[in-house]
Amino acid sequence: MRDWLETPSGRYLAQWETERLAQAVADMFGYHAVQLGLPSIDALGANRMPHRFVGAQTPEDAAHPQVAIVTDMAALPFASGSIDLVVLPHTLELSPDPHATLREVERVLVPEGRVVICGLNPMSLWSWRQRRARLMRRVGLGSLFLPEAGEFMGYWRIRDWLRLLNFEVESGQFGCFRPAVRSETWLQRFAWMERAGSKWWPILGAVYCVVAVKRMPGMRLLSPAWKTSRRLAGAPVGVSQRGQNRAGARVVGAPDTGAKAP
Repeated sequence: MRDWLETPSGRYLAQWETERLAQAVADMFGYHAVQLGLPSIDALGANRMPHRFVGAQTPEDAAHPQVAIVTDMAALPFASGSIDLVVLPHTLELSPDPHATLREVERVLVPEGRVVICGLNPMSLWSWRQRRARLMRRVGLGSLFLPEAGEFMGYWRIRDWLRLLNFEVESGQFGCFRPAVRSETWLQRFAWMERAGSKWWPILGAVYCVVAVKRMPGMRLLSPAWKTSRRLAGAPVGVSQRGQNRAGARVVGAPDTGAKAP
């Protein structure tokens, strides 16, 4: 995957993901943010949390200068409920156990913490070309268009997994609608398909980005009481009439006429 991102198609996809991730994480606040996998994509560059880390699992990614943690994605070295944001750029589709990785992400996230997931769409033109290339390779013809490693995971499948883990999907977006071509020149010629694809066939984009928030069943967030109630004990009682009350008590401020109450 890291080498494929250096191709024209890979740079085109990485540019879309970087822009979309910047929009997604820019307004997410907290203290700790973690990117797991693909350090060549700067997923946390637009985020403003004070503590941001990049984790890797493969030896190739571990050599990247931005990597601070080398770990198994299904056994993260973080305490439960200690991370505010986790970004997974193609991490699930490259993981040997993607469901275990997502469960581990749910464990380390704080309540109301967020996860951002990017993945290749198995219903796109790029994926169909990849399937055809695999069939042709069985007879010794052609080459793969996308990286051989990894398993395509559909957008709706990811949503179902998130729902089972008590996540609520906040947003989902598809991108990269240009055809599966290898040339930079042809990618530029099909630039018009970006706007047309997002309008007429949005679910056929080559890549998707999902933002979800961790919900805790039965938990209710309490907002601070900015206004305090005033104490009424000892407050003066307003009098709308002068004179005495029915019990014969003299009302404060009423003139003493010497008459008794009936």
